[in-house]
Amino acid sequence: MTLDVREPVAVVDPVTTVPLPVAGDPGRRGSRQRLLHGRGLVGLVLLGLLVALAALAPWLAPYPPNEQIAGANLLRPSADHLFGTDHVNRDVFSRTLHGIRTDLVIVFVAVPIGAVLGTLAALLGTVVGVVDVILQRAFDVVLAFPTLIFAIGLTAVIGPGSLTVIIVIAVLETPIFARLLRSSILRVRALPYVETAEAIGAGRPWVLRRHILPNAAEPLGVQLALSLSLAVFVESAMSFLGIGVRPPQPSLGSLIADGIDYVDSNVGFVLGPLVVVVILVLALQLIAQGLGAARRVAR
Repeated sequence: MTLDVREPVAVVDPVTTVPLPVAGDPGRRGSRQRLLHGRGLVGLVLLGLLVALAALAPWLAPYPPNEQIAGANLLRPSADHLFGTDHVNRDVFSRTLHGIRTDLVIVFVAVPIGAVLGTLAALLGTVVGVVDVILQRAFDVVLAFPTLIFAIGLTAVIGPGSLTVIIVIAVLETPIFARLLRSSILRVRALPYVETAEAIGAGRPWVLRRHILPNAAEPLGVQLALSLSLAVFVESAMSFLGIGVRPPQPSLGSLIADGIDYVDSNVGFVLGPLVVVVILVLALQLIAQGLGAARRVAR
């Protein structure tokens, strides 16, 4: 009897010995359905709401984000100004809507860049041993620096701004995705069905594309959601310290930084953007939990 390597072979988890579903397996459909229930659904709804607010910010904002309103200095929240006004007479709610847009653009650009670079690094490292050693030592150096120390050092070289935030996040996320995928590839590559496919003559690139990557890449979805939530913190922290998004462009971190000194005059100045940051991070964390639960069900 011969084995047709063109057909997907069931993957067996090396710990639980439970077969992992292949593409088209009902288990995968069940996992996707589970993501649309419970925590995953709540996260998707919250994230969708924030994305809609960001996309419609020019139409939903009652004032332009940088307009200085005459006689509206540090007004408390009201029907006219939901989050009040800031110290230079700008509507905080309008600036918060545009700040959501700024943050979403940054994190949804920076994290995928880091994921792509990490994926390429993992694939290259698992194929070429010397490159793998060099990459792992480079990743050790990057991960040895605390996030904010690395951000401050890079800002000192290239200057503050949105581009700097994107570069910092992308560089920090690259080794995380690379090591996650690398370990997953090595685990799947050691399974019997992969060894069998290679033993009967299947080429390594074909085996990697057909058998290894579809199963090794599963954890990346969870990591992507987690990295997006952490990227929100990085942007907020950098802007709070004055090394992120530059004024007058609003971001959630810079709004919190500006409002912290005026809590007594207008608590909405800092509380409004802070609540939005919490909701955004919570939404992404719930999506990550939903993806994690879906993976467990698929097994």
